[in-house]
Amino acid sequence: MKYLIILNDPPYGTERSYNGIRLATALKKNDANADIRVFLIGDAVSCAIAGQKTPDGYYNLERMIRGLLVKKASIACCGSCMDARGIEELSLISGVARGTMGLLAEWTAEATKVLTF
Repeated sequence: MKYLIILNDPPYGTERSYNGIRLATALKKNDANADIRVFLIGDAVSCAIAGQKTPDGYYNLERMIRGLLVKKASIACCGSCMDARGIEELSLISGVARGTMGLLAEWTAEATKVLTF
């Protein structure tokens, strides 16, 4: 199964991106062979910034994204959204790619299921 999860919300302040990453992790846990792709667009591109510091006991999206990358999930950020927010590619978690609308279109066409948060 090929899953595409599109995240739109910032990493903190709402729990939509957190829940999207949780779902991606659960899908991978249920089926190690599942093709999981996560595309971060709009304010969600901030989810992939390295060096996040959160209070003890609070979720940390950087750690969660790193966990997905170890499990061979593909994660990309909208390059235009990064530019609009002044986010450099070097600021991203290692393994997260700078993407394009063309890449999102490709991933969407290839996906068995597309979920948005």
